[in-house]
Amino acid sequence: MNSFERERQKAKMYKEMYPAGTRIELISMDDPYSPVPPGTCGTVIAVDDMGTVHPKWDNGRTLGVVPGEDSFRKLTPAELAEEQSEVDFIDQTGGEYMDDEDDSPVQSM
Repeated sequence: MNSFERERQKAKMYKEMYPAGTRIELISMDDPYSPVPPGTCGTVIAVDDMGTVHPKWDNGRTLGVVPGEDSFRKLTPAELAEEQSEVDFIDQTGGEYMDDEDDSPVQSM
């Protein structure tokens, strides 16, 4: 198998591992100019023919990650369930999220 075929097989494998809609978390990124912060989660949009995984990060960024150079992981089913319960809670409260840190009354004049 030549190097082109090997790279094509890797890209195919990444497309199967990270289909569109897969939730991932960035562990580290090898980009000295404009990296996405570690711990940022995102949703995979696509995997290109070079094997680069292209997510839409929750912070709005769209910088792709390169398997083998950047470090990232799929969210676990438990983490996905927790995210969904947070979304459901926000939906049930009409988009209002109450912060428990500052529960002092607010007065308007």
